[in-house]
Amino acid sequence: MTVPLTRSLYRTTAHAVGGRTGSVRTDDGRLDVRLAPPRKKVPGTTNPEQLFAAGFAACFTSAFAEVAAEFGADASAARVACEVELGTTDTAAGYGLAVVLTVSLPGWRAVDLQPLLERADAVCPYSQAVRGNVPLMLVAVDDLAVDGRV
Repeated sequence: MTVPLTRSLYRTTAHAVGGRTGSVRTDDGRLDVRLAPPRKKVPGTTNPEQLFAAGFAACFTSAFAEVAAEFGADASAARVACEVELGTTDTAAGYGLAVVLTVSLPGWRAVDLQPLLERADAVCPYSQAVRGNVPLMLVAVDDLAVDGRV
């Protein structure tokens, strides 16, 4: 189900030239990068999957901080890793993505953190954008200091 915006908070435009072997630049020039396919290790380049992972990780971190505050927790030290996998599918499109978000928060155990991740997933715009289209796994991990390993 498509949900229309009721109010615009921000808008940006990025322009790509040359696809996966070209470049991408935002209108304001704050992002201007050369691209290379994921399996090619070309110095000074990135790829669309890395850009998507970075955006999703940042957005989810903000959503998580908002949710954690509702529970009286300070999430400023939260660590969020976003793994994006590009692969083939048995669909007409032939390609797809899968995402794993892994989150830890100092002083929290995974079992207590998981409900916060699920709530953050419900409010994160990136999570909403991929819901029903991209497999997404939410993984809470124990903070190492809690386990006495640090």
